[in-house]
Amino acid sequence: MKIGQKLKDARIRSGFTQEYAAEKINVSRQTISNWENEKSYPDIMSVIELSSLYSVSLDNLLKGDQKMIEHLKENTDIVKSSKKLIAAIICNILLASVLIALSFFIPENRYYLIGVFCMIVISASALLYQIIKRF
Repeated sequence: MKIGQKLKDARIRSGFTQEYAAEKINVSRQTISNWENEKSYPDIMSVIELSSLYSVSLDNLLKGDQKMIEHLKENTDIVKSSKKLIAAIICNILLASVLIALSFFIPENRYYLIGVFCMIVISASALLYQIIKRF
């Protein structure tokens, strides 16, 4: 059985509405609905809170749903996430260095320098987005 159906069954057995469950774990009713319909998956902290709220063991909620296990594994793999972030930082530094070095070989070409500046800003923005997203 899928996690969404398990969450819905546990909520109904507990006699709770989606609104009540959402209020108790500080999410929207729509979020509860999305989890129950498997449009999205809860994070591990929400699963723990729901397990406690519905008086259902984590084992019962999580076993048998490979997609949910993969979702939790992907979202909690800090080492993998850190490696990706470090790789993005290194690529950003290398890109900026190459673009700046190339600007020395093309003298007095303002369009190229503007392009270099734009590429550096875009890559730095993408990196900043990834850092913010991580936290």
